[in-house]
Parts: sequence; structure tokens; C-alpha cells
Amino acid sequence: MSVFAPFFSACAPKGVSEATPTNGSFVDGVRTAELIANGELTSLDATNAAIARAEDVNDKINAIATPGFEAARERAATAPQGAFGGVPTFIKDLADWKGLQSLLGSRAFVGNVPAEDGPLAKVWRDTLGIVALGKSTSPEMGLISSTEPVVTGATRNPWNPDHIPGGSSGGAAALTAARVVPFAHASDGGGSIRIPAACCGLFGLKPSYLASPIGRPNQEGNPVNISVDLAVSNTVRDSAAIFAATARLPGQDAFVSGPSSKRLRIGYAPAPLTNTPLHAEVASELDRTAQLCRDLGHEVIDYTPTSDGDAFSDRFLLYWSAGAAQFAQDASSFAGKPPSPEIVEPWTLGLAQNFLGRATEMEATIAYLQAFKAEYDDWFTAGNFDVLLTPTVASPAPKIGTQDPAGDFDTVMQNVLEFAAYTSPMNVSGAASMSVPLGMSSNGLPIASMFSGREGDDLMLLALAYELEEARPWIDRLPQIIA
Repeated sequence: MSVFAPFFSACAPKGVSEATPTNGSFVDGVRTAELIANGELTSLDATNAAIARAEDVNDKINAIATPGFEAARERAATAPQGAFGGVPTFIKDLADWKGLQSLLGSRAFVGNVPAEDGPLAKVWRDTLGIVALGKSTSPEMGLISSTEPVVTGATRNPWNPDHIPGGSSGGAAALTAARVVPFAHASDGGGSIRIPAACCGLFGLKPSYLASPIGRPNQEGNPVNISVDLAVSNTVRDSAAIFAATARLPGQDAFVSGPSSKRLRIGYAPAPLTNTPLHAEVASELDRTAQLCRDLGHEVIDYTPTSDGDAFSDRFLLYWSAGAAQFAQDASSFAGKPPSPEIVEPWTLGLAQNFLGRATEMEATIAYLQAFKAEYDDWFTAGNFDVLLTPTVASPAPKIGTQDPAGDFDTVMQNVLEFAAYTSPMNVSGAASMSVPLGMSSNGLPIASMFSGREGDDLMLLALAYELEEARPWIDRLPQIIA
């Protein structure tokens, strides 16, 4: 029996524990692991079924960057052990998995096949025991909130293939929403778990930096660490179980199996920090979420953060641009060519140029971002609340092409800044934050609500997520495209 056996009985969300959603074939990862552990299902059978689902829908959603089906079958045949022993899923294209091409969403890295696992793969292979079916698509180096890289083409949203699945974990979200797999690896440096979760009607927890399962080698020496890894999932308990198996919460048990009886004070802040528009249906759905929280006995308090949003956005963008400039150099070194549009996308080059034109401001930018953590934490102290409620993104998923990385840089930048106006403060502050898929738009696209705490508040958020999932279940809401 798996070490997470309590999840199998204690926290099964409605429609998941013994039965399945209305498509009749889906069970979540915790239940799949239980079936494998009990001998009711083999990992190889689960893997073959997932491969069949992937082959059924991928031509419609284009979410697989590199398939690894035969290697997956070989691994499944060995009956992998772990918290999710033998459960098939996908690894995001930004993480190295031994033997699978790592494109990093870029033409520059075609043929880049790592000989060894990266840090993420070691945890997911050894601790979770998953079977990797391949690599899910990502934009170039995860630098934009859509997944339309030149190297693999646009990934499409299963709810409506004319729309984006979000980014940068867009392939992971599309495959999970289409029920190819119950969950998939995702990472978040500026919203890249929460944004695709919101676009695709999934649950997505961005863990606290201090709890992040993976300490990325390229970040350990960074003055501002913003990126963390976890997953997008159809059920809260899958993300909770992954977190419990991998989190590094000093002095705390990372296991949470259901709602808490504690009632919370929730700061309600629908307006973004910057002066950008909020879609009317998102605003309406967020009001419904606030009322749901009141109905559940939580206290909801109107709140407006006092931070200078324009200053924060400008400094975060410059720091983000520094990462793009470094990637352009790395791409050049690997490809043996200068960092030109031949190998690096216009969006990446535009960000790199932004950095190069303002490199002398980096010292002040780093100091600003380091100080922002205290400013963010003060929102909770000054407002006297436990959790911050905001939209995840400013609109339902926009159409493919709105954030085309080969499009006009200034136009794409404006679209990105308006759409992804809410998520990055939690990355800079290292805070726990989650996107919960509680609503739908009038044209059938998911609308999410984002709940954020401070660093270390992961378990409080997960307990709240279970409560919201029970009160307003989403598991039987199915997209247009489903395996």
C-alpha cells in the first residue's frame, strides 16, 4: 500500500473516490496509485491506456513536445515504486529527464538529449515513482503566458482550440484538462502553474519557495529566487499528495488531507496593482467566489494593496528580461550561432534587448525586489487577513495569436501585461498561491479565482482548496476535447 493511503479514503473529492467523471474513464492520480499498489491495475496497463489517450487527442491540442512512449512502457514494466508508483504523466519541456529531448521550447535546442536526470526528474522518478510519457510543450524558456513556440507550434486549449491554454506550463495543462493524464509536472516563475490552470479549468498550487520541492541549481546563487515546481491537476488531492511527498517545510508535516475547521479572514482585492482592465465576467465570477467564502463562514474584507503596481511591474519585467538575455546567450552557445531570429524568438530577443538597454539598473532592481517580500507580507498585517483573494488572470483564455512570440513585441507585451497582471508578486515574495477553477464564462471557457498567502502558508491554502472543491465541484465539467 502506498505511503499516502490516507488520501485514498480520507479526502476523495466528489466524483472521484470510487466512480469516475461522466466520460467514464478518468480517475485521479491518487486513485490510480492505489489501484496499482493494490494489484488491481498494472503500471503498464495504466501507461498503455494513457498513451492511447495521448494519441487520440494530441493532433487536436498539440501539447507533446517530445514523446517517450517506448521508454515509458519499459519503465512501467519494472513496477516503479513511490508515492505515485507507476502512474503515467508528462514532464514539462523545461526540465531534463534522462533520454528525452529537452527543447526548452526553442529551435536552438533541437537535439539536446540529457544523459542524466535534472533535479526535478530525480524527485519525480525516485520519490514519486511516476512514469514519464514524454515532455509537454512550453514557450521558449517559459518566458510568456501563452504556449505558442515556433519550434513545436501553438498548443491549444481543450475547452476551445481557438484559445490558448496559458503558459508556460501550457502543454501540461492541455494534457491534464483533456484527461490524458490526471496531473502533469508544471513550474511557476511568474504565474506559470496558476495561469494555465486558470485557462484550462484545473487546480494549480504554486508552493512557497521555502517549501519548493526542487532547489534549482541555477537559482541557488540568485539574489531573487522566483521559480518553483509542482503540478497542474484535476483534483486538489493530487496536488496535495505531490506536495506532501516532495515539500521541504522545516518543522512541519506537509500532509493535509481535507478541509480545516478554522475560519479565515479573506482580503478581497479584485483590482490589479497596475491600471489594467478586468474582464466583466471575471469580475462577476470573483464576486461569486467571495460570496461562496462568506457562505462557508469565512470573513471577507474588501482590500486594496497600497503598493506602486507600475514600479513593481517595471522592476519585475527587467529582472525577467535578464533571464531572457541569459537564455539567448545559452541558446547561442548550444547552437553555435549568434542569438538571432534564426534560433531565438522575437519575444525573447525583445526581452533581452530590454535588459541590455537597462543593465545598469539591475542593482537597484534586485534591491527593490528583495525588499518587496516585506512589503507583500505587510499587506496581510495591515489588512488583518489570512488569505488574499484576486483573479488569477484578467480575462478568460484569449485567442491563439494574441501572445504570438513572433508578433509585434510592443503589442504582445501590452497583451501579456494586461492578461497576467496578478501572479508575479507571489513569485517575488516566495509566497504560496493557488488557482481554483470555480467558474465558467458565457462562451464556455474556465474562470478561476486565486487565493494567496504568505511564505509557508501552503497547508492553509490546500485545506481551503479542499473546502472549495467540495462546495463547488468541478471534476465533472468536461472540455470540448477529451480523450
